[in-house]
Amino acid sequence: MYQRPIFETLFKRLQEPRNFIQVLLGPRQVGKTTLAVQLKETLPYPSHYASADEPVSQGFSWIEQQWEVGRLRAREGKNNEGALLILDEVQKIPQWSSVVKKLWDEDSLHKVNLKVMILGSSTLLIQSGLTESLAGRFEVTPITHWFFKECRDAFGWSLDQYIFFGGYPGGAKLIHDEQRWTRYIVDSLIETSILKDIMMMERIHKPALLRQVFELGCRYSGQILSFQKMMGQLQEAGNASTLAHYLALLSGAGLLTGLSKFSIEHVRQKASSPKLQVLNTALMSAQETSTFQEAQLDREEWGRLVESAIGAHLVNSTLGTSTELFYWREGNKEVDFVVRRGEKVLALEVKSSQKSTSLPGITAFSERFHPLKKLLVGGQGLSIEEFLLTPLETLLG
Repeated sequence: MYQRPIFETLFKRLQEPRNFIQVLLGPRQVGKTTLAVQLKETLPYPSHYASADEPVSQGFSWIEQQWEVGRLRAREGKNNEGALLILDEVQKIPQWSSVVKKLWDEDSLHKVNLKVMILGSSTLLIQSGLTESLAGRFEVTPITHWFFKECRDAFGWSLDQYIFFGGYPGGAKLIHDEQRWTRYIVDSLIETSILKDIMMMERIHKPALLRQVFELGCRYSGQILSFQKMMGQLQEAGNASTLAHYLALLSGAGLLTGLSKFSIEHVRQKASSPKLQVLNTALMSAQETSTFQEAQLDREEWGRLVESAIGAHLVNSTLGTSTELFYWREGNKEVDFVVRRGEKVLALEVKSSQKSTSLPGITAFSERFHPLKKLLVGGQGLSIEEFLLTPLETLLG
């Protein structure tokens, strides 16, 4: 079975003498559970896996029950090597973080060598619980959408397949039956994420508006759209703060985000119009009527998918790091993506079939901000395939 590169990092952490609660955060269907099971089967000590993602209502006593099984496994271990307790979708349990803190502190006091791994797909709820109760006790590892290299190595996908199908591993076997693949993405991913990871976890006053924001974000992925223009496109009434909140919820569920405009002043970044960006191009393709072959022949649609694939790659590459991602625009001059890590700034322009050949935005941006590097992806620049195969750290230098 294919193992994602993050497997080795987690495997080493779980054998270190000092324990932290390992928190794996990521969207649905990107392989968090598979990764945890692979670790469970590979580690040299006992383990116990349990999921709160069940149709029956669970209370905090469920965590206590699973924790006792974990403690039993720890006592079974040889040479005090301990055990691993894996709790999946724990954010569905009310007051989960307070219960985990109490049990973790009890084990620390009594020197019970129980390692704990928490898996969650609702990023906002998990992070809220971590900061409220578990400060100093946890280590977060983002489990991102799959990158092109992973899909190529695991499934033998071509670049074009990755751009269109987006890389959800559960749908990899379905891509030759596009109707089944579409239903899988819509029913198992989009609907489940919106219903279970957002609507059941947050009080949503306008559910129809939330869905419309998602659909609009997919339709306009790669484009800068002010909240005022967004409101003009939506059937349900809403204000800018509501749209911004719903966009943040969709981002926390790993579906859609809004990039801020690059500026030296932090206040201006937050006040800018967002550049809409899907985190996986499958979310776009599954809602269009075009087939894989038809999309490749449509220069405008394919160019939009290419730029969104590059944007998704950049977003997923920066998750859990100190690297930030923006866009920049002044008047009719625009830079597709701006990557910043500390004092290092990379200005990146995408040359797709829907764009003109001139790049006035790069020149204007360079004169104003003096980036460390300027990069053209596509056209006569770095090929799209090479860009997607090159780690962002390498590009930043």
